[in-house]
Amino acid sequence: MNLNIMVGGEAGQGVQSIGFLLAQIFARGGYHVFADQDYESRVRGGHNFYRIRVSEIEIGAIHEKLDILIAMNEESVDLHQGELAPGGVLIFDSEKARGFEEGSSLGIPIDKLARDVAGNKLTANTVALGATLGLVRYDREIVISVLKKHFGTGDIGEANLKAAEAGYRYAVDQFKGAFNRQLSPISGERRMLINGNEAIALGAIAAGCTFVAAYPMTPATTIMEYLAARADDLGMVVIQPEDEIAAVHMAIGASFAGSRAMTATSGGGFCLMVEGIGLAGMTETPVVIVESQRAGPAIGLPTRTEQSDLQFAIHASHGDFPRAVLAPADIEDCFRLTVKAFNLAEKYQIPVILLTDHNLSSSYSTLQKFDLSEVKIERGQMLTEEDLKGVMEYKRYRITPSGISPRAVPGGSALVVADSDAHGEDGHIIEDAQTRTNQMLKRMRKLEGLRQEIGSPRVYGPAKAEITLVGWGSTWGALRETVDTLRSEGLDINHLHLAEIWPFPAEAVSRILSESRRIFIVENNASGQMAELIRSQTGIKESGNIRKFDGRPFTPQIIIEHLRKEIKV
Repeated sequence: MNLNIMVGGEAGQGVQSIGFLLAQIFARGGYHVFADQDYESRVRGGHNFYRIRVSEIEIGAIHEKLDILIAMNEESVDLHQGELAPGGVLIFDSEKARGFEEGSSLGIPIDKLARDVAGNKLTANTVALGATLGLVRYDREIVISVLKKHFGTGDIGEANLKAAEAGYRYAVDQFKGAFNRQLSPISGERRMLINGNEAIALGAIAAGCTFVAAYPMTPATTIMEYLAARADDLGMVVIQPEDEIAAVHMAIGASFAGSRAMTATSGGGFCLMVEGIGLAGMTETPVVIVESQRAGPAIGLPTRTEQSDLQFAIHASHGDFPRAVLAPADIEDCFRLTVKAFNLAEKYQIPVILLTDHNLSSSYSTLQKFDLSEVKIERGQMLTEEDLKGVMEYKRYRITPSGISPRAVPGGSALVVADSDAHGEDGHIIEDAQTRTNQMLKRMRKLEGLRQEIGSPRVYGPAKAEITLVGWGSTWGALRETVDTLRSEGLDINHLHLAEIWPFPAEAVSRILSESRRIFIVENNASGQMAELIRSQTGIKESGNIRKFDGRPFTPQIIIEHLRKEIKV
């Protein structure tokens, strides 16, 4: 069972509120939910929409076709009526828009009901929500419970309950068409409904992060907002400095002083942070940087998605130094890899870049509670005062076989000297060639251990297949469903997915791809950055590419359509 709903309208019409509440209501009934949002970079006006997919089984992507379209204005009807599946229903405000075929649309005087029944025009979106739930005959008690929790039990809460009931009754009484997608709660199982940014924030909390400095930049902003709202309870410092340059340097400074620290931004802000990343590399200071990609270059599409910063993240800043790049595949990965990012940063004393994107940052999904028993905090070679007893001369950059120097923090008995210039073991500036060479080799030796920490790529489907789809980051859910669909049709296909990308797991990728006859690389960018990375690291050339760079995420239907053209099926 799948139910696909879209709410469309202008910014200011409560489109996101309806969408999120619907997602919560269906999740409360035991369903799996995936929801995404598409909005323009303006406070009011412009066309926005919110999509909710409901299923009895786990899902990780949106569907192209709709069962219900809730149009808060006529523009939403014009733009999206073609996306309705056969038997789908349009719900629209009969005072603002026009329907079409009788029986497949339900016109409701939404504003009038809000005024007359709830006494508040601002509850119009809740009338539309109620009508949607009435159409599918959803459990009223769950609806009431979720609305009370969201709006409270005061006057505002009471008005919204009346508005939802008015919409519900109107749909039950007035819709005369055939719509067989009625839903009843399937279980009382409670799952989390969170988005990728919230999962990253929770991962930072679990990892023991105590300092965050970030400048607001869509789509990363809500990480800082989530943590700032809880900072006092967590004993965490969350600061909004004047810009991204200050943000990364404040995070590096806090880390140098012993805190677990991070910053979060998008591509444009990451550009400003590049010199700071080099500073972290040279001073061997741990720092976690979340880079949530959006469509560029320049301002680009600031509220849309893309995967076009991969090569930039791998090579950002001048000079050679080790770093790790992790790209979560789903919301659970956002939590898990955030914890891993902090551990890698401190164990290897390097910058770690957590590369996500707008689709993953802002999409909501249901999932089980995170298993905190699996969270392990590894601070690497952090020296305590006990460790420093009897140490006559502490050398911050002591040359070691692993390349990792035991790390003390300022303020204790050790004199900690660090410098962004080339330096010797004691941290003081040097100019001679041999010391420069020794320190560079020391830093680069960290890659040997770091490579062992990078997890193998996931293989979904059989270990060997005639056709392999390769993806990375947030395309996981759409690709997984693509494989399920095509295998059910008899196609011999599997999926290789990369989430821990740098240092690149070349041996594992080569081994898996060597078992496939045809390789298609799926990514949200124009230049094929993962395809280029695979060629450069393994020598393997793909059979074809499926690329999308219009600011919108992949769905299984889009991938299948492109693949059929490529393989002539």
